[in-house]
Amino acid sequence: MHRRANPMVTLPYLSGYAPKLQAEALALLEAGELRPRLESRYPDRHQVRSNRDLSQYVQDLKADTMRTARPLEGATYDDKLRVIEGALGLHTTKTQSHGSKLKKRRSIRIASLFKDVAPEFLRMIVVHELAHMKHFDHDRDFYRLCTHIEPDYHQYELDLRLYLTAQEWPE
Repeated sequence: MHRRANPMVTLPYLSGYAPKLQAEALALLEAGELRPRLESRYPDRHQVRSNRDLSQYVQDLKADTMRTARPLEGATYDDKLRVIEGALGLHTTKTQSHGSKLKKRRSIRIASLFKDVAPEFLRMIVVHELAHMKHFDHDRDFYRLCTHIEPDYHQYELDLRLYLTAQEWPE
């Protein structure tokens, strides 16, 4: 029996999407179909488990796609990032003074939750954070760069948000 989606339920990871899409996601959640669909679409898990591996993964992607971008110190998984507050990852810049010279050190932090996700999801998050090295705001140029690096960026972002929603949904 198909239940009608409850309009009172909020889906925080999907709040920026159209109400129709949210209603469809909620109907799939309530029918117990969303998680199996995502698992069949993304059955693999990436092997980037350590901070060292993540840093190398990010540096390689940057070297392949953003050669002229400013240097990046590294990348780490961060247990303290709260995904529900909107942070899937963070890009940070520290300015250090060396006499009369200023040196900027850039790094990326990815929520530890993403140690065990599909490789497409990790790539999407890294692409997002790398794009912030050139574009601070989420504007047209930012998303143009994201889709230049990863043509399926928008689909992966939506599917990642659906995945996070399904992970928190009671079975």
